[in-house]
Amino acid sequence: MPASDLALLEETAREAGDIARSFWREDPRVWDKGGDDPVSEADFAVDKHLKRRLLEARPDHGWVSEETEDDPARLSASRVFIVDPIDGTRSFVAGDKTWAHSLAIAEEGRIVAACVFLPLRDKMYLSRAGNGATLNGEAITVSQNDTLDGATVLSPKVNFKPEFWQGEPPALERHFRPSLAYRLALVAEGRFDAMMTFHPAWEWDIAAGALIAEEAGARVMDRHGAPLTFNSPARQTAGVLTATPILAEALQARLKR
Repeated sequence: MPASDLALLEETAREAGDIARSFWREDPRVWDKGGDDPVSEADFAVDKHLKRRLLEARPDHGWVSEETEDDPARLSASRVFIVDPIDGTRSFVAGDKTWAHSLAIAEEGRIVAACVFLPLRDKMYLSRAGNGATLNGEAITVSQNDTLDGATVLSPKVNFKPEFWQGEPPALERHFRPSLAYRLALVAEGRFDAMMTFHPAWEWDIAAGALIAEEAGARVMDRHGAPLTFNSPARQTAGVLTATPILAEALQARLKR
């Protein structure tokens, strides 16, 4: 894969950050897509820019985005952009800083280049398959914690319901961030030991973060323990479980089949 792909994602993400910042705390128009799922005019503006910019640079690539109507033609493309214009729209609309641009390239179902950028926190996570992961240009690795009890996990509360576990849920220290992409990147950075979400996950939320975490040394799987694949017809995975390798196996072994 040409190294210029990663440079393209980084440059485009920074441009997206400039666009999003022009709407942030400026009372952007907001709509509810249903199920308390907001979308703002900033999401649409960023999506429009990303699609134009990336497809002009790589016109043979397919396109998957939260804010673009699905085009089945992507299924026949060998390489596909998978993006979330603003991951963490609730946080963005509330005027908080914890939201991200998530940009990835998938090749034959596997992520090969990834960028997660938090403009207002000045955090640029990048990864290219086989080349590790970086934060603001410095290499990052997962934590060295292999003890399940007391491990720090990024997770919504619903994941601790008994219906998901064999016996009692493990004694984890739960934290939360509104952006799924950022949660994955935080595990890659070693700030937290694991992240998990057991309900179906949209590909645009996790594609970039999945590669960054994997290249930093994490195990990345769905809730059943299977590897993630992308550019699927449904554009969803069966949840996500990401952690240091030993913790990932320990957590997966505790889940109900």
